Amino acid sequence: MSEVQRIKDQETSTEQRGESFIFSLREFNGALGDLGTLLPLTLATIAVAGLAPTPVLAGFALFYIATGSYYRLPIPVQPMKAVAAVLLTSQLSPATLATSGVLIGAVLLVLGASGWISRLARLVPQSVLAGLQLGLGAALALVAFDLMATAPLLGLVTCGLLLGLGLLSGFPSALIALVASIPLGHVLAAPGVAAIEGTGIVHSGLVQIPAWPSLVEVEQALSLYVLPQLSLTLTNAVVLTALIAGDYFGERASHVTPVRLSVTSGLANLLLTPLGALPMCHGAGGLAAHYRFGARSGTAPIVLGLLLLVVALLPGGSGLTLIAAIPAAGLGALLAVAAGELALTRRLFDSRPSCWPVIAMTAVVTVVADPFWGLLAGSLSEIARVRLIRLLRPRG
Repeated sequence: MSEVQRIKDQETSTEQRGESFIFSLREFNGALGDLGTLLPLTLATIAVAGLAPTPVLAGFALFYIATGSYYRLPIPVQPMKAVAAVLLTSQLSPATLATSGVLIGAVLLVLGASGWISRLARLVPQSVLAGLQLGLGAALALVAFDLMATAPLLGLVTCGLLLGLGLLSGFPSALIALVASIPLGHVLAAPGVAAIEGTGIVHSGLVQIPAWPSLVEVEQALSLYVLPQLSLTLTNAVVLTALIAGDYFGERASHVTPVRLSVTSGLANLLLTPLGALPMCHGAGGLAAHYRFGARSGTAPIVLGLLLLVVALLPGGSGLTLIAAIPAAGLGALLAVAAGELALTRRLFDSRPSCWPVIAMTAVVTVVADPFWGLLAGSLSEIARVRLIRLLRPRG
């Protein structure tokens, strides 16, 4: 077989990866799995920063639909967490936010199209990857417990429903638990997710094209948004998402590579953030959440995208009011279960005892600082571990 034919066969095989679209109650349940991450950050930025909800929700909807159609697996879409955190604590202009999305998108597109992202991914040791997963899962769990603390009894009941119904095959545990949490939240006077920042949702505003950014706004975007976010995106949204997709789906996820995840994230931000969408990416935690609650194909992200699109387009902000009424504690329970799925993996339990200090160091620094510093600390620890083993190894 010629080299050209071999390459064509590989490309054809790659295009057939993924699952056929599955239409089932379990798949619909899996579509709701990542709401614990998606809704709190999204609604908080709309409420606190006064972003127009229609382009924000429509941006997530379009990216979710495109992701499900392209990958044919439950690859998630999430708000960029570092960007959202800065947005919630600083008064910055829409032009600065849009500029940050465009700059992040351009960097991701260059890293993906050039193949540099794959070279970076191959440099990360397995022990460090296990530590990053453990640390990210622990960080998500801390956020989940904060949300559950707004109404502890409701959080525990919802968590019990999720775990109990999850043991029964075919039951839509996420759907049932979230629906049950709404009337229970009214009885217990539990705050909705929109109230976690102490302010109401802004209903007005459609697509608003930001003005051309000034030099000061470009500098703000680079220092406050782009540089802090890239380390999170490259580790969590690209490298770990590809790794976990391979763990869950094997050869069916061979097309979910760091290169493609980088390119799809880059394109989404280049196209949608200038129209008012939040900067977005994929995410390991979101993939674990969708999978944990039953998603096995691209149907789940497409369903969630369509639901978000309906919410975005309903008149008078009625759709936004509906999802904002979901108790924060209920979403916290959903996030807690997903955090356990991400943190407690086979990669963690199968690791050698000599790798445990590296895993612990990576996880702790990831929780205390962020994944970039966790990656750096873990890599240095791994180098020290290898050298120590060589020193202690008997000679001859």
